[in-house]
Amino acid sequence: MEARISNEFAQGFTWVVEERMERASHALVDQGRVWLIDPVAWEPALERAAALGEPAGVIQLLDRHNRDSAALARRLGVPLTRLPEALVGAPFQPHRLIDRPWWREVVLWWPGQKLLVVPEAVGTAGSFALGRPLGVHPMLRLTPPYSLRAYDPDSILVGHGPSLHRAASAALEVALHHARSDIVRGVAMLPQLLKRGG
Repeated sequence: MEARISNEFAQGFTWVVEERMERASHALVDQGRVWLIDPVAWEPALERAAALGEPAGVIQLLDRHNRDSAALARRLGVPLTRLPEALVGAPFQPHRLIDRPWWREVVLWWPGQKLLVVPEAVGTAGSFALGRPLGVHPMLRLTPPYSLRAYDPDSILVGHGPSLHRAASAALEVALHHARSDIVRGVAMLPQLLKRGG
């Protein structure tokens, strides 16, 4: 599997698998403790995470984002928390975004750092963003996740594509505003997206 460290920032880093869906995973660090978010096992990232501090836990934010979460929690000897309602001792807070039988999603909000983690509802991968910095998941464009407007993030970490650390709040508003019109735009751009693997 090919992957890369796509972003390094004060609170950790993001790694992205080199594939069409651009699966993204994150290591978040606070006071020498490290949490892995929806992780895909890639040794260079795991080694870098280990160098940042003691493992504190593995967090799965989307019901279907099993990825390598369970295996890594066992390997590191830390708890695996799926769709958390609370995270004792963590600096970030979980909030339920979508609760449907076919789609359960939780976001993380780190208020002190103005950092938002959204595993699926929005993304920076090509099929989400359609040429913009950020876009709504194709399956949610008809009913966009407007509750994300409750946050004013400086950084957005996503489950598909590199994380966003510049004008993140504005990019989120643009993504939500254009979500429904992007239904038609996404269909029109499909040949281009398939050609470039995005």
